[in-house]
Amino acid sequence: MDLAEGEGTTEEKYDVDIVTTASSLGGSGVFHIINDIVGFVLYMHQQIPSVLQDMTLDFDGLQTESMDLEARLTQPDVKPLVRRKIVSRKREVRHEIKKLQKLMSSISSLRSALQLLIREAPDIQRVVLILGGSPLRPQKAYELLFTHSDNGLSFEGDFSKSKATEALSKKTIRALISTGAGSTSCPGPMRLFVMVHAPPSLNLPQHFLPKRDFRYNRKFVPLKLRFKCGAQDNGTNCSFNSGTNDLIWFQCRHVIKGLAFQQPVEE
Repeated sequence: MDLAEGEGTTEEKYDVDIVTTASSLGGSGVFHIINDIVGFVLYMHQQIPSVLQDMTLDFDGLQTESMDLEARLTQPDVKPLVRRKIVSRKREVRHEIKKLQKLMSSISSLRSALQLLIREAPDIQRVVLILGGSPLRPQKAYELLFTHSDNGLSFEGDFSKSKATEALSKKTIRALISTGAGSTSCPGPMRLFVMVHAPPSLNLPQHFLPKRDFRYNRKFVPLKLRFKCGAQDNGTNCSFNSGTNDLIWFQCRHVIKGLAFQQPVEE
């Protein structure tokens, strides 16, 4: 299906509808929803060994420990036996950091790119997360549709996560799990690609490349999520902007590659 065809029409069906009470998710809300679903996709499809939040904390802890060990080695009164233990532990920590470095760096770059995107195009409406060998050959795909009110077209705030966004994120993950999303495994490391529908004027060449002819196989069926603002049910204009036909697809340059790790054996 050509993703640019029929967007916003009544014929389009969604697997998951998430209703928010706010008139608009806002830039920060959209960012955190995308970020949390990225983590869900990676973990549920066995591309990372633990949930992304835990991995981030572990990685930060390893980096802190590495600096602490380095500082201890500079102390002149460290006994030879203790020094050997510190050197051994430092080698182990560096090995763990090296295993995670590329993954964590690509995730950090993706987050930064999304924040820049939202600042430049705050009314972003459609994002697609694709797991597979390439965007044209997906194993799994998650299409996210964000509706906006007419006055929600600017974002000059920060990206702190509010309690409302936290609750909405948890609601979204529960809804995904209830639909069976992530229940089928994707063995072996794969790549996660992020596609966004944005105005042709988007100017972030270091982070996004235009892909005007983006489409995947007609037989492939993505999982679709729609985030509806509460005002939509009250007759307020809270849907697609009239200029969506002018939007084109952009592919994020920052691709996340899953890790190869030993899966636990089920008893």
